[in-house]
Amino acid sequence: MPDTDRPDEVRDHHVVVNHEEQYSLWPVQRAVPAGWTVIGEARTRAECLSYLDSTWTDLRPRSLRERTAEGGR
Repeated sequence: MPDTDRPDEVRDHHVVVNHEEQYSLWPVQRAVPAGWTVIGEARTRAECLSYLDSTWTDLRPRSLRERTAEGGR
């Protein structure tokens, strides 16, 4: 459910990525789980989603993309 009581300019999320190049949004006030790395600085939710739209164009995990590129071996 959208949070409509706060301004959209609040930079309260990070974009995080794991070793399989899967991305997520993560609240800045929470510790990032093991295995995930913060990408860039804190952003608004809208900025994070825009970043993901332009960056995460292939949702398959990296290992699957690599296997597919090798011919599925």
